[in-house]
Amino acid sequence: MTQLTPTYTALITGASGGIGLALAELFAQHGHNLVLVARSEAKLNSLAMRFAVQYKVYTKVIAQDLALADAPQRIFDELRQSGVVVDVLVNNAGFGNYGYFKETDLQKELDMIQVNITALTHLCKLFLQQLPLGRHGKILNVASTAAFPPGPLMAVYYASKAYVLSFSEALATEQEEDNVTVTVLCPGPTETDFQENANLHGSGLFSKQMVADARSVAKAGYEAMMAGEVVVIPGIQNKLTAFSTRLVPRSFLRKMVKRIQEKRQ
Repeated sequence: MTQLTPTYTALITGASGGIGLALAELFAQHGHNLVLVARSEAKLNSLAMRFAVQYKVYTKVIAQDLALADAPQRIFDELRQSGVVVDVLVNNAGFGNYGYFKETDLQKELDMIQVNITALTHLCKLFLQQLPLGRHGKILNVASTAAFPPGPLMAVYYASKAYVLSFSEALATEQEEDNVTVTVLCPGPTETDFQENANLHGSGLFSKQMVADARSVAKAGYEAMMAGEVVVIPGIQNKLTAFSTRLVPRSFLRKMVKRIQEKRQ
């Protein structure tokens, strides 16, 4: 497996917990310097101190809320002013929301589109522009197995992850002749704070399926990115689930997803 040199720098969004934190830990363990982005500056500073002591890597902390439209440009400007060139971009930040679309909070869903789609796209554009000509780079975008079927009761979230998958595959093909690889990670249900934040307690999505731990998902994504793979789906069950969406009628698929996601009494 090809490893990046220890002097390279990875920017990870949503790095204060869950899959983002597990990815940050993996990068640090392999000697890569880090730029950690999340809303909580205190959590990021604590991580930076721990990584410096434990792994002897440099970590820059940028506290930004990616639900704000100007956050990607602010991140980019701060890095440029600091003279930091990012060689690896990890778009991990994202969240979901459960419920019937006509009843859910509009602002939360607009924020979701901003974080899951717009900020991810904006950061990819800025990353490719700042990467020096001829310099090797990597992008890892975190999608979900939700990218494959329609998602009644989480309509906006599923649609946002479908965008991430499609966009990442297209970008990977565009970059084939350059020195930049693009990988999209599509995990199934994972043990993070996603379930709580999305109000998914009681949903069959987590009660009926195997729930992975964030470390194993991050490891699958990290290794696939290092190998230059385009799409990675951790776990045999998740691979089968994604593949099965190609075989069944869409009318059946969307009703099946709704049944799975309905909350149990």
